[in-house]
Amino acid sequence: MLGTPCYAVLHYVGRDFAGWQRQPSKRTVQGELEAVLERLTGSRVVTHAAGRTDAGVHALGQVVSFRMPSGWDPAQLLRALNSLLPVDVWAARTGHAPEGFHARKHAEARIYRYVVGCDAAAFSPFRRPFEWALGADLDARALQDAAAALAGEHDFRAFCAVGQPKSHYRCRILIAEWEARRDGEGFIFHIEADRFLHRMVRFLVGTMVDIGRGRRPASDVASLLLTTHNSETSPPAPPQGLYLMGARYPQLERAP
Repeated sequence: MLGTPCYAVLHYVGRDFAGWQRQPSKRTVQGELEAVLERLTGSRVVTHAAGRTDAGVHALGQVVSFRMPSGWDPAQLLRALNSLLPVDVWAARTGHAPEGFHARKHAEARIYRYVVGCDAAAFSPFRRPFEWALGADLDARALQDAAAALAGEHDFRAFCAVGQPKSHYRCRILIAEWEARRDGEGFIFHIEADRFLHRMVRFLVGTMVDIGRGRRPASDVASLLLTTHNSETSPPAPPQGLYLMGARYPQLERAP
């Protein structure tokens, strides 16, 4: 099916998904979305996402590209998607995309945030599924000092999961900063980069939280960026605190 190039921006709760990418015998966001699109069109619709989020990771701005048969307008598509998608997935908007648009390949930057809960209420069932319920104080200055070392382009082999070798491990960090939450609830880490490696944000947060707890010095971030393995990196932060917030596309910004 050729049809019309389209995009959708999805919100989803990652708790009950094995991640974005379709997997045999597992519930995934891509699998749910493609099942709905096939129901609407009568044929297989292949989708491509800005970020392949892991199991348990949430999204508030997952951009997905695909093609629809001619005649589907964005408003009609939005209503149809939200009438059929499961309750833990919601389409925030849809639109026509330029010819050849690919949500993963054409993203110039991706934006994530990670939420850490430092107070006792972080263990509430209304918060715990959506943040790292740390329940311990963090040193705000130490967190900021650690994040400051990330700006610019670096090799992030020390902050990614071991897996299939890549052509390179360099990423350009545009924003990396910690924000204090209200009333001492904890902190939010904001990061934007041209690309991310597998579990990179979670490894970064896990290491910086150890720094914020006084378990290692802030200078460790700069030192780890010079290594080629993750054996000295802190364990990754749990997935439920991580959110894909969006991606940047000049093609969509220029589209009518």
